[in-house]
Amino acid sequence: MISVTILTKNSELHIQKCLDALRIFEEVLILDNGSTDQTLTIATSYPNVKIHHHEFIGFGALRNLAVSLCKNDWILWVDSDEVLDDSLIQSIQACSLERNTVYRILRKQYYNGKYINGAGWGNDYVLRLFNRKATRINDKNVHEGLETKGMTIQDLRGFIHHYSYESAAQLIDKMNYYSTLFAEANQHKKGTSPLIAYFKKVFHFWNYYLIKKGFLYGYEGYLIAHVNAQGAFFKYMKLYEMNKKVT
Repeated sequence: MISVTILTKNSELHIQKCLDALRIFEEVLILDNGSTDQTLTIATSYPNVKIHHHEFIGFGALRNLAVSLCKNDWILWVDSDEVLDDSLIQSIQACSLERNTVYRILRKQYYNGKYINGAGWGNDYVLRLFNRKATRINDKNVHEGLETKGMTIQDLRGFIHHYSYESAAQLIDKMNYYSTLFAEANQHKKGTSPLIAYFKKVFHFWNYYLIKKGFLYGYEGYLIAHVNAQGAFFKYMKLYEMNKKVT
């Protein structure tokens, strides 16, 4: 049996589509960290959904807490703005789960409903199905992931559709949030300077826009490349300021 874990906070826009795709799973465990919209109202209408609450303690720590609250050892980690397609569900159902294997899924990224396969959003394979007695999610505050040392990685057929952003405002808000988490996590652990921050921005923009073909996706590709580059800049500028503080 497989338990599904989802972290939520004000996820009403996509949570219904997300949960509709997960109806076949006996246990879908939501760990909410302060939703004030209709997220939990929507979630309570699904009989296979269990809801828990906890303040934000970092993404890695929250995900591991959610895993610990599940009744099954096999865990499928899904984000609240992700939708599993039918072929992936069938692939999971047919899979002969091996304890020391983590299962990898190709994720398709969307901006305001438009599929984007460039600007750093293409070929996005994510490790999402695992046995909690064989491995765990690391404790990173941001960009957390599964620990894979000694594990076999196997691909699953099908896709996760990731409806990550609907507007420039959302992109900028998330960039600001994640750059702060990065700086906090690396304060006095990693060195930087304004010059490094500047070159990070320049490199990342041309990498995302030209090398990773953001230019093929119109204004959306340009916007994504630009905000990603600004994210790199502010990660290191915020870290520079935090490193100057005496602890």
